[in-house]
Amino acid sequence: MGEKNSIKLVANNKKAYHDYFILEKYEAGISLAGTEVKSIRMGKCSIKEAYVEIKDGEVYIVGMHISPYEKGNIFNKDPLRTRKLLLHKAETRKLGQKIREKGFTLMPLQVYLKGSLVKVEVGLARGKKLYDKRADIAKKDMQREAERDYKHSF
Repeated sequence: MGEKNSIKLVANNKKAYHDYFILEKYEAGISLAGTEVKSIRMGKCSIKEAYVEIKDGEVYIVGMHISPYEKGNIFNKDPLRTRKLLLHKAETRKLGQKIREKGFTLMPLQVYLKGSLVKVEVGLARGKKLYDKRADIAKKDMQREAERDYKHSF
C-alpha cells in the first residue's frame, strides 16, 4: 500500500469538462493543515464550486470544501478557506499570462492522493458556448446508441 506512485482519486469536477474546453493540465501541490489532510484521506472533499485565481504571483484555490475532521476539534480550519497551490514560478507566470487573455480561466479538475501527498489537477480552460455543449451532448448520445446497438447485435 505504501507505493510512491499509487494514485487515489478523492474529488472530481465533471462539470468543468461540461462547461469548458480543457486546453492544458497542471499538477499542483496544495498547502493544507494536518486535520484537512486527514479529512481528504477519508474522501471528504468537494471542488464543485471551486475556482483558481492568481494573486501577487501566487496561485490560490477558492471555494474548495474540505469537511472538518471529526476528531480534529480545535485544530479544524474553516472548510471553505482559500488555500495556496504550489506550482513552479515559471508555470505560475505562464498561467498568469494566459488567463489575462480573454476567455481563459483556471479550473480545478480533480483532487487526488499521490503516495502520501495531496495533489490538485488544475486545467487551463476556455468557456464553451451553448452550441458547443449541444454538440457534445449529441455526440455522447450517438456514442451511447452505437454501443447499445453493438451490444444487442451479439
